[in-house]
Amino acid sequence: MKKKRVIVGLSGGVDSSVAAYLLKEQGYEVIGLFMKNWHDDSVTISNECPWLDDSNDAMLVADKLGIPFQSVDLSKEYKERIVDYMFNEYEKGRTPNPDVLCNREIKFDVFMKIALELGADYVATGHYCKKSTLEKDGKEVYQLIAGADNNKDQSYFLCQLSQEQLAKALFPIGELQKPEVREIAKQQDLITAEKKDSQGLCFIGKVRLPEFLQQQLKPKEGVIVEVPADLDAYKQERPTFHSKEEELQYLSRKIAYTLSSGKVVGKHQGAHYFTKGQRKGLAVGGTVEPLFVIDTDVVENVIYTGQGNQHPGLFKSALFVSNEELHWIREDLKLQDGENMEVLARIRYRQPLEKAMLYKEASGLYVEFQNPQSAITEGQFVAWYLKNELVGSGVIS
Repeated sequence: MKKKRVIVGLSGGVDSSVAAYLLKEQGYEVIGLFMKNWHDDSVTISNECPWLDDSNDAMLVADKLGIPFQSVDLSKEYKERIVDYMFNEYEKGRTPNPDVLCNREIKFDVFMKIALELGADYVATGHYCKKSTLEKDGKEVYQLIAGADNNKDQSYFLCQLSQEQLAKALFPIGELQKPEVREIAKQQDLITAEKKDSQGLCFIGKVRLPEFLQQQLKPKEGVIVEVPADLDAYKQERPTFHSKEEELQYLSRKIAYTLSSGKVVGKHQGAHYFTKGQRKGLAVGGTVEPLFVIDTDVVENVIYTGQGNQHPGLFKSALFVSNEELHWIREDLKLQDGENMEVLARIRYRQPLEKAMLYKEASGLYVEFQNPQSAITEGQFVAWYLKNELVGSGVIS
């Protein structure tokens, strides 16, 4: 019987190195492929060239494991699908999540197509998550399950994958804890065993997002407004609702702030560099508690802030996802209009799962949390789970 061929995305980190080793042990024919993503030399803030180091490490690992290795340059697709999209979103005042997009658009789309052209049966990555299969109405249905390591579970980053993508995916380290992964790399004498995990965006190397944005989006000076915690809008009495949908619309509404909502406490260099819940970079002193961003207005170029992480302007108990931005991994569980579902949900990576209800209406999907959530941010992804299975996700409107 011919061995199944797996192409592993070798990133030059320890997780994908161990993924490749495990697949080889399991008897697959393994090929290592390094993706060179977008890099803009004008933006790197140090002389290091991270992608070169990473590509070199990936090559050394492949060599050590005795598997073929090649690298592919995906910078063009990357720039079109990720970078341009990000700027577009920032200019609209939304905050995109490049890591989720990178998996949907690059690793499990562009990269997967290249792998399948190379005769691969599967594509594997070093993500901390698991895949399972169940039989339903005579069809195979693929499940995306949280990784065994609670601190490292990366299922959230894969929340936009489809059944077709999952069918071809393997996650060899999903059953392992991070320390076990490092231990295997040490035993196998892989150069990446002690290598620090890469932080930040999956393409800009050592660049921090604000500097990167500042080079691309022109600075423009505007004011920072501090909104008091006792603003009238927060103290409104709840109206009487005639339907659940009316109540959900109310709970997920956006409070409209204006300059008269508070007092001007400082200046900033562009509202599009800031995101809800952000505390750093405001450079306003003299407040009892630190200021947090509660909203940004990119049209008027104003940042609205509030004191302390318990400020009422940070919290909401519901959010909305439009039909166009709604995605079900488990299409068989998709809600029809008027249906609801009890789930666990998170609105950012590493956030503990929170109890929530999904309500499907004609206009889209509402997610109502049992406890109010801090800094629900437009453009970010909400993902929902049944126990430890991620079944769907959407972009927060």
